[in-house]
Parts: sequence; structure tokens; C-alpha cells
Amino acid sequence: MPNYIVLGNWTDQGIRNVKDSPKRAVAAKEMVQKAGGKWHGIYYTFGQYDFVVLTEFPNDQAAFTFALTIGSLGNARTTTLKAFPESEGFEIIGKLR
Repeated sequence: MPNYIVLGNWTDQGIRNVKDSPKRAVAAKEMVQKAGGKWHGIYYTFGQYDFVVLTEFPNDQAAFTFALTIGSLGNARTTTLKAFPESEGFEIIGKLR
């Protein structure tokens, strides 16, 4: 299954209700699982992003649906990166001419 790294920032609404963040994370985990994906964890960060989520989804459409759903709830804005594991990255790079 493809891997995705979700970089997130709380909106004004999200930071006002930051105490609800653990509940929102549990709900997000359930969304990932319902979409057939795997939740590898959430990391709360400081700096450019407020949190990072590591996930797998069956396909890009499921990842995109997740991102849209999270955004539509109004608590966070996300940037999603499709990530290739080391072995897959090496394989792709090895095919370069």
C-alpha cells in the first residue's frame, strides 16, 4: 500500500479547540481505517507544522478523500506527501539512465 505523510497546521478554529485534538486524532485514525488504510501514528510538532501523520492508503483517491474530509471539518489544513520506502526509492533510482 502506498505511504503518505500528512503535514498539518491548525486553523484558528482548531487551535481554539486544541484540547479536543486527541479526540480528533482518534476520529482521523478511524477514518483512515474505514478507507482501508493503516494509521502509523501522529506526532505533534512545533515549527512550520503543528502535527505530522504517517499513514498508508490503498490508493491516491483514498488519500485525497481523507485530506478533503479533514480540511472540510475546519480544524486543520494539510499538505499530503506521497512517500516511497527506501527499497522502492532505490529501485526507481536504479532504473534511471
